[in-house]
Amino acid sequence: MSEQHQAHTESNDIILKAQSFWQKNSKAVLIFLVALIAVVGGWVGYTTYILKPKEDKAADAIVKVQEYFRMDSANLVLNGDGQTKGALYIINNYGGTKTANLAKFYAGVSYLHKGEFANAVKYLKDFSTDAKQVQLLAIGNLGDAYAELNQKEDAIAAYKKAADTFVTDENNSAEYLFRAALLSETTGKNKEALELYKELKAKYPKTDKGFQADKYIYRLSIEKSE
Repeated sequence: MSEQHQAHTESNDIILKAQSFWQKNSKAVLIFLVALIAVVGGWVGYTTYILKPKEDKAADAIVKVQEYFRMDSANLVLNGDGQTKGALYIINNYGGTKTANLAKFYAGVSYLHKGEFANAVKYLKDFSTDAKQVQLLAIGNLGDAYAELNQKEDAIAAYKKAADTFVTDENNSAEYLFRAALLSETTGKNKEALELYKELKAKYPKTDKGFQADKYIYRLSIEKSE
């Protein structure tokens, strides 16, 4: 058999197999394609006609929330001023938007300032962002809320996580590492506390907490050797 004839035969076999596959599976393929088009079209429609308008409204509403947050007016941040909406309204009415997610940060920190620590945990746990400096502060505040609730293990874990979130912010990273060390010490975990103080000294020697670390390291080292 010549190479040309063999190639022609193989080509016919491929065509026949394709025709056979289509005859057996055409209905399933068409159903899949229709479903795919519906899903893609539905997502585009949802994004364009539902999510984007929600995002725009939420973005307008949060401007005043941010202003009150800078003023440290916790009640106004949470509930608004009667003319404008607060963070809780944005969270409850614009769920799924980036702005509603950000509102959880404002709500959590505001509840912490009000002394409502369980609510602070609720909102700060549910918040996440790619903005690492904001994420650091959110996790650090979550640690404070846990500490106030006497959930010390959770607080230490949060402080350590905060310290590792955005190490470029040396002052805040050092602060939360120090809090993790100090809380570990007050719970009797001196070995863990000593390691954390040493880590603090090694990573952030030029910060205020880095300077203070020596006296804690010295004291715990003396106690360890006694």
